[in-house]
Amino acid sequence: MSVGTLSKTKIDRMHFRLPKAVKDRVEKAALASGQTLTDFAVSVLASSADRVLEQQYATTLSDRDRDRLLRLLDADAKPGKALKQAQKMHKKLIIE
Repeated sequence: MSVGTLSKTKIDRMHFRLPKAVKDRVEKAALASGQTLTDFAVSVLASSADRVLEQQYATTLSDRDRDRLLRLLDADAKPGKALKQAQKMHKKLIIE
C-alpha cells in the first residue's frame, strides 16, 4: 500500500432512491451552490446528521439549573461518603 493511499479518507457508498421531483430540486440546489451533486448531498446529509445527533445527545439547562451547576462547581465542597467509596473502588479496579 502506498503512502498516498494511507493518508486518504476512507470512502464508502450509499445507495438510495428518491422521487424525481426531489432529485431535480437537489440538483438545482447543488448547481446554485456551485457544488457537484455529490459534494452538495454529502454536506447536507452530514449537516443534518450533526443537528439530529446534537438534539439527541446535547443537554440544555435552564438559566436556573445552569446557575445552580456553576455554583456547585465553584463551591469548596468536601468529597462525600459515596465519592470516597467510588475513589476506593476505582483504585482497586483500575489502578491496581
